Amino acid sequence: MALTYLDFERPVAELDKQAVELSGTDPAASQDMTERAATELKKLYAKLGPWEKTQVARHSARPHFSDYVEHLITDYTPLAGDRQFGDDHALLGGTGKIRGRSVVVMGHEKGKDLETRLKHNFGMAQPEGYRKAVRLMNLAERFNLPVISFVDTAGAFPGRGAEERGQAEAIARSIDRGLSLKVPFISVISGEGGSGGAVAIATADAVLMLEHSIYSVISPEGCASILWRDGSRAQDAAKAMKITAQDLKRLGVIDGIIKEPVGGAHRTPDEAIKRVGATIMAQLEELSALDAKALIARRRDKFLNIGRTLPGA
Repeated sequence: MALTYLDFERPVAELDKQAVELSGTDPAASQDMTERAATELKKLYAKLGPWEKTQVARHSARPHFSDYVEHLITDYTPLAGDRQFGDDHALLGGTGKIRGRSVVVMGHEKGKDLETRLKHNFGMAQPEGYRKAVRLMNLAERFNLPVISFVDTAGAFPGRGAEERGQAEAIARSIDRGLSLKVPFISVISGEGGSGGAVAIATADAVLMLEHSIYSVISPEGCASILWRDGSRAQDAAKAMKITAQDLKRLGVIDGIIKEPVGGAHRTPDEAIKRVGATIMAQLEELSALDAKALIARRRDKFLNIGRTLPGA
């Protein structure tokens, strides 16, 4: 599949194009262009701003939930339905093993092409998706299995049907269940973490973000529309909202950052997934030493303290 370049990557795109054009006639010049492209890419990604990170976090080739399951989880058995209304394809989950250890895994699935994006509703879950998440967490606690979640959503689906079926209540119950879990809970914000739809499966002992992912109460476009009544000022909103992993780690909202390969996870997905897996295992090892009472107390204190005291205050 051909790589899709983002707007700020145009200098790299031009160098890559020249490298391809020269490959058949002048291999040495082609290699030089390839090396220049790699240098330019490294320089670009070393100084990404919040808006550029937003574009990277939304890249269609970025690893999705299904990719993490395929490469990290063995013996995966999906669980469908909320036992109340139906099954939600935007939020998937089930049981499996990560490096031989049994876990419950769940996450948002955005899809990779038009057909799968429509099937998964672009990763925007409805109430039955969050009730499925509660069902999965109940299962995990019953069998003493750690929970791993992958967050990648613009937010919960805001349609009329979702609201009629209790979207806010379903999100609230999922948040509450996460806070009361008696087993280790690790959440990875792998792309876009938007609003309550993200928090619903991210009230975890360890909240981790990929280096170029974002996490926010509203999208930059939505924030700009509210503050300035101008969605085109999304870039200004992204900067003001402190949505990057680096800002959120400094503010104490998240617990760790997973470094991505140069050029973002969408360029080298296998390496990115490998790094995520290693970080999850390290966190599992640490959290397994705590009993249920300690996990719950530690988790609740962490979330209740967010925003109370800012670093340096």
